[in-house]
Amino acid sequence: MRPRFEALGGVFTSRTKSLQLDMDRYFSMIDEGALMLQEGIKRYLEDRLDEFELKSHEINVVEHEADKLRRQIKHRLYSEMLIPDSRGDVLGLLETLDNVLDDTKHVMTQFSIEKPQIPQFVREDYRELVEVTVKAVLELTLAVRAFFRAVYRVTEHLDKVHFWEHEADRIEQRLKRSVFASEEIELLSERVHLRYFAGRLSRVADQAEAVAERLAVYAIKRHM
Repeated sequence: MRPRFEALGGVFTSRTKSLQLDMDRYFSMIDEGALMLQEGIKRYLEDRLDEFELKSHEINVVEHEADKLRRQIKHRLYSEMLIPDSRGDVLGLLETLDNVLDDTKHVMTQFSIEKPQIPQFVREDYRELVEVTVKAVLELTLAVRAFFRAVYRVTEHLDKVHFWEHEADRIEQRLKRSVFASEEIELLSERVHLRYFAGRLSRVADQAEAVAERLAVYAIKRHM
């Protein structure tokens, strides 16, 4: 009888079950960081700044723990010679996924440091922008999990990553047009500040799409 993970078309075998569990934990941390971003920005837009700062601290903790876990996984891949046929692809995914979590943390940090004054008329755009950005990240981690378990399901999730990234671009552009067309904002510096933070949020979705494009190549290689 073939090991369970091989039967599903994955790269894991019964010998690498503990590695698979560690990687699942790592992907869950990516999800957790994205959801903390969503909740944190929601609280910021509702002027619940103490709760926002708590989320900002929590996401820093998650990012730190994820970095440690990622290094442990990399060490195991080399020292124990696990999944040698896919090791290079796995390492590439881990590094690019780290960029997603890093950008998620940086957005929260910049909000905490700079505390942009967001007018009421664009708060809904900011709320929608962070929601679709998080959806892109969550679909990405579903695609990554599928790569390791059932590679034939990767494409359906990657299509959704691209969809939500395009939605993030659309909302970002709408938000910027509103900011620069508004007569409520008197200073150019305030307009630029709002544009910057819209771009920082959208960049998280861009990073998710960048990982998705790399993952698409890896999935093709698995089929060859």
